[in-house]
Amino acid sequence: MADTRQPSSLTETEALIELRFIARADRLKLVRAGVRAAARMCGFDDSTAQNIVLAVDENVIVHGYKNSADGTVILGLFRCRDGILVRLRDYAPRIDPSKVKPRDLRDVRPGKLGTHFIREIMDTVEFRAAPEGNGNLLEMTKQAGSSQ
Repeated sequence: MADTRQPSSLTETEALIELRFIARADRLKLVRAGVRAAARMCGFDDSTAQNIVLAVDENVIVHGYKNSADGTVILGLFRCRDGILVRLRDYAPRIDPSKVKPRDLRDVRPGKLGTHFIREIMDTVEFRAAPEGNGNLLEMTKQAGSSQ
């Protein structure tokens, strides 16, 4: 069941789109198109819209369900007075938000930079208590006029 609560981090919002999809990499093309269109609708230029797509990409599929093809993800996109709010909901095992940190950037090797990119791109990144007490709920905002 979709989470229809008002986004907790912003008060004046308009729901733009909600996508429910199976956590499979081949679904990301559809997700990217929806995120890009919503970001553009919120007034972001192409470069910033693409960065918002990257932030969503870094959160979907790989982490919560560990590349399992049987999990559900719900993506909610909301237009806010000053930007966009992205809500990602899954039903994967709960994570400990205190352990979600980027690796040391001086440790030069591939991978494990998603958290760094997300925090650089988005203005806020907050884990919330998931409804019904299971899964994970992540809210991210991007303000119009902010860098990245």
